[in-house]
Amino acid sequence: MNGNIDNNGKKFNRLVMVITLLCGTFCTVLNGTILATAFPTLMRTFNISASTVQWLTTGFMMVNGVMIPVSAWLSTRINSKTLYIFAMSTFLVGTIICYFAHSFGVLLSGRLIQGVAVGITMPLMQTIMLSIFPKEKRGMAMGLGGLVIGLAPAIGPTLSGWVIDNWTWRDLFSIIIPIVALVVVASFFTMKSVLKTSKSSIDILSIVESTVGFGTLLFGFSSVGDDGWTSPKVYVSIIVGVIFIVLFGYRQLKLTKPFLELRVFKSSEYALSVVLSSVTNMAMMGVEMILPLYLQMVKGLSAFHSGLALLLGALVTGIMSPVTGVAFDKFGAKRLATTGMFFLTSGTIPFIFITQHTSTVLIIALYTFRMFGISMVNMPVTTSGMNSLPFDLISHGTAVNNTIRQVFTSIGTAILTSVLTNVTNTVKPAHRLLTQAPFAYKNQMMNATVIGYRAAFAVAVLFCLVTFTLSFKLKDKTPTSKIVKEAA
Repeated sequence: MNGNIDNNGKKFNRLVMVITLLCGTFCTVLNGTILATAFPTLMRTFNISASTVQWLTTGFMMVNGVMIPVSAWLSTRINSKTLYIFAMSTFLVGTIICYFAHSFGVLLSGRLIQGVAVGITMPLMQTIMLSIFPKEKRGMAMGLGGLVIGLAPAIGPTLSGWVIDNWTWRDLFSIIIPIVALVVVASFFTMKSVLKTSKSSIDILSIVESTVGFGTLLFGFSSVGDDGWTSPKVYVSIIVGVIFIVLFGYRQLKLTKPFLELRVFKSSEYALSVVLSSVTNMAMMGVEMILPLYLQMVKGLSAFHSGLALLLGALVTGIMSPVTGVAFDKFGAKRLATTGMFFLTSGTIPFIFITQHTSTVLIIALYTFRMFGISMVNMPVTTSGMNSLPFDLISHGTAVNNTIRQVFTSIGTAILTSVLTNVTNTVKPAHRLLTQAPFAYKNQMMNATVIGYRAAFAVAVLFCLVTFTLSFKLKDKTPTSKIVKEAA
């Protein structure tokens, strides 16, 4: 498809369309982590427990994950302009509900509505970006997408801490509302219908299997941190989720026109790219979750300063994503991915040896080094996989990739959280020592906590080593002459 011609045969301004997409995606993805440091405030405001308030993030992620497979069908049924405006308008409604919420139930409802919208906008943005740029320029295009997808979540905790310290929790939503409103208005003028659509019917049983499967699986893994792996709520949810996902997958392979085209995995390059990006995401998001906890609980930093410690890494990711995108177009994914995974692995290993007195500056430097490596992996690897698919499977490839990455992220976070909790509980001192020798108890408890964090970081290193090994199986850059012949 010519990147400057829409479905009606009319030329459009690709630059302003990309700007609209990136601004909207930045707001929606930022929303995923913007409550990170606001939980204590919300617990006091609504008089709720930590396990309850976590549902503002857990519920958001669950609905987001459930909607991603649905987005593949929606993008083939509804023209991209209408679908994007609908999704961003839905996100705006959810954000306004959150702002005016006077009870936890209403606030959670607003977050779930936001999750529905983000489950549509993020894969839709990626599909459109892959569609309006020729294959030899998709690395640069996906690099721009990586700029917002990587930068926004990392900025969330820092922004959240600053807003909470200076204003109120409602302002976390009020600062987003006018930007999203502008994006909705701009979409009427800048967005164009660029994806092919057809009057395909939807398979209701597939929706049920997908929703139950991915929903219960994500619920199970999201509950591990509070309830542990032995809780019936956890393992029953995971088992039910796996059963329904297997049934869902079996049905998709039998349908003539599947709800989600799993035959994308026939491309070995695509299958490898999904595994690589998913496991990399496990290593990235798992550490992003436990590192602020270490900085607050062990180092004694405030919520704002613990978020601020992640900011430099976020900025590096944002700056490097377009650069690595251009590098992908020139060199391909293999050299970028292997180099990036070497940086990520070598930057994670020192965390195994952290202590209570490890320099905060060193931690920031190591975290930034890790994020530099990740910026060389995620988008180049994803683009490489997408380039291996025919044009009509790109929307399905995007949906499958995002769904699996969401599930893997949830799994990785659950594993690191459970390792941290279980190891700490195993080596912590007996409670009677608290009354017999309080200072000794405090020191031993701190040592147990540090050992728990070391163990969690050791698991993150294992994730990195697996991905580093797999990255050598990627193909080198496809010659431009071959790309031109394939297009012809």
